[in-house]
Amino acid sequence: MKITPGGVVAAEWTKFSSLRSTWITTGISVVLLIAFGVIASASFSGDSLSAVDLALSGSTLAGLAVGVLGALLGAGEYTTGMIRATLAAVPHRLPVLWSKSLVAGAAALVTMTAGAFAAFALGSAVLNDGIGRAGLGDDGVLRALLGAGCYLGLVAVLGVALGMLVRSSAGAIAILAGLLLIVPGLAALLPDPVSETITPYLPSNAGSAVMALTQGENTLAPWTGLAVFAGYVVVALTAAALRLKKTDA
Repeated sequence: MKITPGGVVAAEWTKFSSLRSTWITTGISVVLLIAFGVIASASFSGDSLSAVDLALSGSTLAGLAVGVLGALLGAGEYTTGMIRATLAAVPHRLPVLWSKSLVAGAAALVTMTAGAFAAFALGSAVLNDGIGRAGLGDDGVLRALLGAGCYLGLVAVLGVALGMLVRSSAGAIAILAGLLLIVPGLAALLPDPVSETITPYLPSNAGSAVMALTQGENTLAPWTGLAVFAGYVVVALTAAALRLKKTDA
């Protein structure tokens, strides 16, 4: 029986959707995005952040959660040894990586986009006086909310790539957390000229630029930043593809 690309995607979706950890991690991701957005909107009383900034304030933790989801999907079969059966059924190997990436990325894109809109709607309802309210028709709002879903979907794909590259859930999660959370903090310790030059191009800073209504002097344009982050994802996928193709499971 010939294995078609659609069949590989369907098989990966079955694996993905049948795991309890999938639904738990996805639920946690959505809850983090919405809960932090609502809490920030209700408690913030300054004027330095917009309603969209507040609504998406949970995107960092939500990103880590969806990245974990991708890493578990990418590395899980190596942990159990089932990857041998998967690659025996799909001897060309690379469709497995593409299918896992598509499933994780699409699931995160849909759920996180919905979560971003929910966080914005609920957060707008509890904003403190003095913070300017915004509607979906206002400049940049729709782009920021849709961009949040795109960015978090790419984070999930990055998790898959790292999982299949290092073949360890723990290792992939550690690398992901380092890239998204630790590296920006370390960059801030560098001399100002160096820090200001490289900081906009760091993975999380570049990707999150698409969620900002306004861009500062040292930040990338919204879609440029997302494109830079997508470049990091492509590099990780390429490395994972080379290892998958060239080495034993």
